[in-house]
Amino acid sequence: MAAGLVGALAALTACSGGSDNKTSSSPTPSATAASASPSGSGKVTGASDKLQGSWLTTSGGKIVALVITGKKAGLFVTGRKVWCQGTAGKDSGMQMIHLTCPDGNKDRVNGMVDSVDGKGMTVSWSGKTGQETYTKAEGGKLPTTLPTKPKQ
Repeated sequence: MAAGLVGALAALTACSGGSDNKTSSSPTPSATAASASPSGSGKVTGASDKLQGSWLTTSGGKIVALVITGKKAGLFVTGRKVWCQGTAGKDSGMQMIHLTCPDGNKDRVNGMVDSVDGKGMTVSWSGKTGQETYTKAEGGKLPTTLPTKPKQ
């Protein structure tokens, strides 16, 4: 299964949705931003260079892959048959991710990027998922360790 995920990530990251509206820094988010705008609001202007790439985490024993290319975002969870798609970028002064899932799943619809650097990213989702920490996948390779959601 991991080999298939690596292949899918490699194919996705090879696709370029390119955007000339990229910003070079990530603003400081506010606590209420995760529900600031509906999925697909069209207000997203461009994802910062720091958001670009393939990001991985685990949740409930499943691998979660978040891929951001230009202003486009896609999310895949192992065991689910559909991709969630949407946008990533600056929205109301914050770095946001807005996704729509064809199966109606609302776990990861609106996400506010709390922090991001070359190795990791933390996103607070408005759905029941809450906060997740992702590890960046480089060159189509899975990271050596994947973050897990802390027990609460």
